Amino acid sequence: MIRHTVVSRLKHASGSAAERGFLEAAKSLAAIPGVTRFEQLRQVCRKNDYSFGFSMEFADQAAYDVYNNHPSHVAFVRDR
Repeated sequence: MIRHTVVSRLKHASGSAAERGFLEAAKSLAAIPGVTRFEQLRQVCRKNDYSFGFSMEFADQAAYDVYNNHPSHVAFVRDR
């Protein structure tokens, strides 16, 4: 099993339509074949500069590779 995590600080203002749009668009990543246990996380601790995280699991390296090269993932990373 592989767990892939990403943490970030958004450039969008907290609570803004742009922030909500980004977070809603990110949920589409869960539909990519091979993604399991997709989670969208909000940082509540002030000890770091990150505000959000995403976590997902894959059965194996092959499943992760499908996700990583999937057109929807590539476009999300490129456009967001």
